[in-house]
Amino acid sequence: MSSQPPIGHLSAIRNDPGVPVIRNVNWGGLRTLYVKEVRRFFKVQLQTVWAPAIQTLLYLVVFTTALGGRGAVRVGGGTVAFADFVGPGLIVMGMMTSAFANASFSLLVGKMQGTIVDYLMPPLSVPELMTALVGSSVTRAACVGGAVWLAMLVTPGIHVVPLHPLVALGFGLLGSVFLAFLGLLTSIWADKFDHSAAVSNFVVGPLTLLSGTFYSVDRLAPAFRVASHFNPFFYVISGFRYGFLGIADSPVGIGAAVVLGVDVVLGVACYVALSRGWKLKN
Repeated sequence: MSSQPPIGHLSAIRNDPGVPVIRNVNWGGLRTLYVKEVRRFFKVQLQTVWAPAIQTLLYLVVFTTALGGRGAVRVGGGTVAFADFVGPGLIVMGMMTSAFANASFSLLVGKMQGTIVDYLMPPLSVPELMTALVGSSVTRAACVGGAVWLAMLVTPGIHVVPLHPLVALGFGLLGSVFLAFLGLLTSIWADKFDHSAAVSNFVVGPLTLLSGTFYSVDRLAPAFRVASHFNPFFYVISGFRYGFLGIADSPVGIGAAVVLGVDVVLGVACYVALSRGWKLKN
């Protein structure tokens, strides 16, 4: 459905102040902002796509070679090779961190450079603005995840062919949206890059590494095992791994519900902050 009025009614609308010309969704503006954000990170793809992909692959090399990763890991009542176990977790970890990095940049750099008006003045509603920013972050996450997955496919000794592709795609999308919303909220709150780096270093990084990416939570002490289930990153890693291996540390349905709930909460928080212009219109 077109969001523009019929051509014959344009003159009548111009003569009637207060009647919006764009009555539904501003698809043109949404698409323009999305393309602009995607082109921004593609211009420096060596830094935004390939560097995270190489860093993720280095994690695989370190944990499978330096730590003797040829053994097996017991998870979800089954046993899998260590490289096969850690591979899916590394893919989705690279996706989530890239989504956060992308979403936490746009509005923050706009505030610092005084160009935030370029996001606030165009005729875009809050949901349209959020959709473009989150969509571009998910696109970057997909690029990084795809690069890492393709590299692992041709790496000897590791098998990353998904058994349940739709489950893997679903949790990859939920996890990327989760970190995109968190990054967008960080971008709204932060006043300088140090604030964004603090969230990345002291929240995103530790929760990602402590989510069961490199180990099964079944091997933890009971207290730490319970604490792991309060970490939403754990459910993303576990569900994404199930899509590849068919085994997981937690029920897939519960994990999907938890991550979806977190996405909704963060999405509402971003909507409220943007609607009120919190720390954006000062």
